[in-house]
Amino acid sequence: MKGIVFTEFLDLVEEKFGIEMVDKIISQSTLESEGIYTSIGTYSFSEMLQLLKHLSENTNISIDNLLLVYAEHFFSVIENSYPGLLATYKDPIEMISSIEDHIHIEVRKIYPDAELPTFIVEEKTEDSLVLIYKSSRAMHHFGLGLMNKTFAHFNSTANIVLEKIKEDGTVVKFLINKN
Repeated sequence: MKGIVFTEFLDLVEEKFGIEMVDKIISQSTLESEGIYTSIGTYSFSEMLQLLKHLSENTNISIDNLLLVYAEHFFSVIENSYPGLLATYKDPIEMISSIEDHIHIEVRKIYPDAELPTFIVEEKTEDSLVLIYKSSRAMHHFGLGLMNKTFAHFNSTANIVLEKIKEDGTVVKFLINKN
């Protein structure tokens, strides 16, 4: 997993819960990196799982809800760091449906060894989208949060339903209906 995911996560934890919480969740975890991350480095996903688990235990906020909040934070990083990417789209459905064919291609230019989830467009209309998410990492709530922020970016709203196809969350269907 790319280091930017870790550095931004710890920035969010510090912003929302304080530097003491950052230190606490790092200390509670068994991290090969010892909690030292660079945005361009690559780290084990198990480290993110440990940090999320300990943050959840210390805050009584579910991991899914933490991932939603983190996705909102991460979207702002994308807005600030890559405004040109977002400017190429005029509509949230268009943007979300192009994750695999455009956005992930651009991400791989910056991070060639990034392990990204797969998004398969099953159905698409002007106001709706059905996507299948596949990932060994089961971070579908991170994807859901990014989708929510995509609609907000375009001053729009949507009803997004998440259906687990595999109980472990590695395959999920998103049913998106623009309001």
